[in-house]
Amino acid sequence: MAADRVDLPPVRLLPEDELARLALAAPLLARAARLARWAAPHVPVDAMGELTEADLRRGAAELGLDEEPDGLAETSQAWGVAVDAGLVELDIDEQEDADDLDAPAGRAAPGEALVQLDGGQPQAVLEVWLSAVETAVAEAAAPDLEGLLDDLAHDGGADPDAMGYDPEEEAEFLDGALGNLYLFTALEENESGAVPLPVLAASMVVPDEMEDPTDAVLEEVTEVMMRLDEHFRLLASTGVIDYEPVDEALIQEAEESEAEAEAAGGPIGSAELDPEEVSRYGLVRLTPLGVYGVRARMLDAGMHAPVSGDLAGGPAGVLLEALFRYPDRAARSEADQWLSHRKPADAARELLQAARGDDRDAPGRRLVAQQTLSLLGGEAEAAIREVLDDRELGGLARVWLTEQGVADVPAPDEAMVFWLTVDTLAAQLDTDDDAELLQELVSDLVARHVGFFATAWRVDHPATADVLEAMGRLHPDKAVAKEARKAAFKARSRMGG
Repeated sequence: MAADRVDLPPVRLLPEDELARLALAAPLLARAARLARWAAPHVPVDAMGELTEADLRRGAAELGLDEEPDGLAETSQAWGVAVDAGLVELDIDEQEDADDLDAPAGRAAPGEALVQLDGGQPQAVLEVWLSAVETAVAEAAAPDLEGLLDDLAHDGGADPDAMGYDPEEEAEFLDGALGNLYLFTALEENESGAVPLPVLAASMVVPDEMEDPTDAVLEEVTEVMMRLDEHFRLLASTGVIDYEPVDEALIQEAEESEAEAEAAGGPIGSAELDPEEVSRYGLVRLTPLGVYGVRARMLDAGMHAPVSGDLAGGPAGVLLEALFRYPDRAARSEADQWLSHRKPADAARELLQAARGDDRDAPGRRLVAQQTLSLLGGEAEAAIREVLDDRELGGLARVWLTEQGVADVPAPDEAMVFWLTVDTLAAQLDTDDDAELLQELVSDLVARHVGFFATAWRVDHPATADVLEAMGRLHPDKAVAKEARKAAFKARSRMGG
C-alpha cells in the first residue's frame, strides 16, 4: 500500500481476543489449519510442495468440499495458505530427475505455526491469520494462468506479459481498493458499513473535481468494478470482507450486448443507485477483522493509521492538530475520550495553552479548541475567564461564556471582534472544501458588517491578507470582490509585502 495517502481518520478495533476468535472462524484459515492437522504425521508432496492428485482429493473430502464444483481449487488454496503461513512444514528431497513434477518428492508435516495457532494466544493467532491473508491477497492479484492460456491459445503463446498483465500493478490496485474501503469504513458513511461495488470503483477512478463523469470514465468504472468482483470473490473466505458478488445475469447481459453494457454503465457510474437494484452490482463490507487486517498492512507500508482513543492520554496540542483533519463524528469521539481523562478546569487550561500561536495551523487549533471546550460544563468557567484579556483567546472565551448563558460576559472591543473574525475565517478556509458553503459564509459576513473591508485590512493577524484575498475570490458580487482584493493589497503592504 502506498504510504502517501491522505491522513486517515481513526478506526475502532475490537479487543484482540474477539479478533482472534473471528480469525479462527475465518473459512480459509480454518481450512488451512484442518489440513495441517490432517497432514499428521506427514503426507507426500511433489517438488513444488503441492499435494499429489490423490491426496488433494482426500484433502477435499476432509474439508467436506469433495462434492463442490470448486472443491479441489478451494482445497488447493487452503493448502497453499497452510504452507505459506507455516501451518505445515515441507521437507523436499533433492531431485536428480525433475521431469515428473507431479511425482512425490518430499513430505509435509504439521508446522510450528499450528502449535502457535492451537496455543490460543490472541496475538499469535492474529499473526498466523495475517500470514494467511498475505497469501490470499497475493493469490488474488496473481494472473489466472489457466484463463490466460485459453485466451492466448489463438496467438500461439502463453506469456502473461503479452496480455499486458502486471502482477505488481494488480497487487497495488487491490491494495488501493482495500485502502479506499478502509476509508469508507472509518468515515462510517452508512450504518451497515456495506459499500456498493460501483461506489468503491468510482472512488478509484472518478476525479474528485468531476461532477458529471464522461462516458469513458463510466466505462472505466465498470471495468474496475468487474476486476474488483473477481478479486473479492477470492478474498471472501479470508474473513477480511463480507461480499455479495455482482449478479451473474448482469455479467451475461454485458457480454451479450455492448449496448446493454453501456446501458448498465448508467446506474453503475451514477451517484444514486436504485435501492432495489443496488445489490445486483455487488456489495462489500470490511469486517471488524478486516479493519484490523488492512490497518496492519497499512502500518507495514509506513502509513499512519490511528485507532480511536489513541489521543486520550496525549497532550492537547497533538489532539488539536489531529482533530482539525478528522470528520465530525470521529473528532467528537476523540474529544470526549480526551476530556474524560482530565478534570474540566485542567482540560480547559491545557486546550487554551495549546491553541496559542501565530503559525499557519494556529487558527485551526483555536477553532478545534473552541469546539472541544463547548463539550465542557460550568466547572471550566474559572479557567476560561483567565484568558478574557488575551488577544488570541479572549474572543473564543467570550463565545464559550455566552453559549453557557453566563450573564456578566464583558463586551469585546472592535479590534477583538475583527481579530476573531479573521482567525475563524482562516480556519474555515483551511478546512472546508465546500466552495458554496464558504461563499455563503463570506457573503453573510460582509452583509452584516457595513464597511467591513475598511477595517479588516488593518487587523493585526498573520492571515489577514490571505483571508481578504480568499473573500475576493469567493464573493459573488464583483464590486465587493474587488473591494476585498484592494483590502488584501493594503494588508499585505502594511505587513511589508
